[in-house]
Amino acid sequence: MKTRRLAPLAMLAAGSLALAACGGGNGDGDGGAGGEGEALDSLTIMAPYFAAVPPESDDPVGTALSELAGVPIDVRWVPNSDYGERTNVVLAGDDIPDVMVISGKDQSFVSTAEAGGFWDLTDHLASGEYPNLVAENPEVQEAASVNGRVYGVYRARDVIRTCVILRADWLENLGLDLPETTDDLREIARAFTEDDPDGNGKNDTYGLIAPQWPGGIGTASPYDAIEVWHGAGNVWRDEGGELVPAFTTDEWRQALEYERDLVQSGYINPDFATMDPATWNEPFLNGEGGIIIDVQSRAAQLAELFREQDPENYDQYVALAGQLEGPNGTYALPTAGYAGFLAIPRSNVQTEEQLHQVLAILDKLNSTEAQILMNNGIEGDNFTVEDGFAVYDESKQDFTDQVTGAWAQLGMNVAGYEGYSPKPQTEYDEQLAQLRLDLQAEDLENAVFNPAASLVSETYMSTGTQLDNIIGDARIQYIAGQIDEAGVDAAIQRWRDTGGDQVTAEINELYAQLD
Repeated sequence: MKTRRLAPLAMLAAGSLALAACGGGNGDGDGGAGGEGEALDSLTIMAPYFAAVPPESDDPVGTALSELAGVPIDVRWVPNSDYGERTNVVLAGDDIPDVMVISGKDQSFVSTAEAGGFWDLTDHLASGEYPNLVAENPEVQEAASVNGRVYGVYRARDVIRTCVILRADWLENLGLDLPETTDDLREIARAFTEDDPDGNGKNDTYGLIAPQWPGGIGTASPYDAIEVWHGAGNVWRDEGGELVPAFTTDEWRQALEYERDLVQSGYINPDFATMDPATWNEPFLNGEGGIIIDVQSRAAQLAELFREQDPENYDQYVALAGQLEGPNGTYALPTAGYAGFLAIPRSNVQTEEQLHQVLAILDKLNSTEAQILMNNGIEGDNFTVEDGFAVYDESKQDFTDQVTGAWAQLGMNVAGYEGYSPKPQTEYDEQLAQLRLDLQAEDLENAVFNPAASLVSETYMSTGTQLDNIIGDARIQYIAGQIDEAGVDAAIQRWRDTGGDQVTAEINELYAQLD
């Protein structure tokens, strides 16, 4: 097997990493790897794993994927806990893989990509030459880009996850329907607090359960969801072609009043500002609180916990509603829709011909057959298919855990997920799973994507966390009654003065340049 020489990385003056572009990727280099356009005879990929141990070199999934790809695939597995640090070390070294899972758009990756260290895939993916790499959701591909340019094939995740989870037995006891509007939600929160929903004759319940939220604004918190439902926008909002921060809008203030009213009325747990998020489920399970605004998967998690407590009646406790209509219209909060992406460094993949070869391989790794291998395993070995669902062999759970904890990290699924879902245990579980899918489809039609998701402000890259926390802290202080509107105004002004205005200017300059 031919050994391919690797081009070194250069350190940018600001400390960011940039890959040497090696002859511009056109085969006109000085005889380095691929300098004459020879085909790659294997593909190395660096990826994180969450499993207890990574797959062995002779792993059957890896073997099958190599057969599909038509070349040996060598995965360099790195524990997820070490992945960020390892990525920087690899990019600064001289043993760079052909493809890398990039966890996010941090300053190092952005600097490297814009300096030419990773292939710009924008036009290649738009060509239609790789059908399995055509994004099912163009908004997600845009969000995963860097200032409108695509430097990796994103790893798709559910675009719609936010929902309202309620105690179904409390709704039934009080004769209440599922909420459809924010007004409905407030009334249910009131009733769960004041109308003795559990029928024990005691004043010992409340409506909404909210934990201390790690992070500032734009982190998919319950507060972010309520603000989007009110029409404030998603982090940023386009007003006549100019982007403005969502927290500067009238609708954001309206949502803030709604949140403050819930707190001041006693319809939220009193320790909402300090409650450990790890204990979020407990008040719901224990009958203290009856509403959670979070991801849909929490509903299934809660149902499973109730199954452990009350196997005969576990299906009577959890109800699920979609995102709510607000006073100004119907708006749904989406996720970013991706969790990192697979990027192609130009150190090894130096020519257009080699790039096409790599993209063709990634296209095969997005086929239905490959998705089943990476997400389910080996049919007939660790799982079988019944009624369109995967049924796993419990005696081979360690292997299944390795599949989902390692190989699934290579799954892009950008054209749609084609693997099998686990077979539901009961009819209720199947109905709950189908309801989640129905709500995702319904709410996607009203999704409000962050129009600045692809834009990378230099000022925000260095000070964004501090800026976000200024507003996030002020939000909590206001709804807790610790500051008044003047205090919120002062926080917004502090945000502007400490870099926010510069971020806004940079974001709008980049926004004007988008195609």
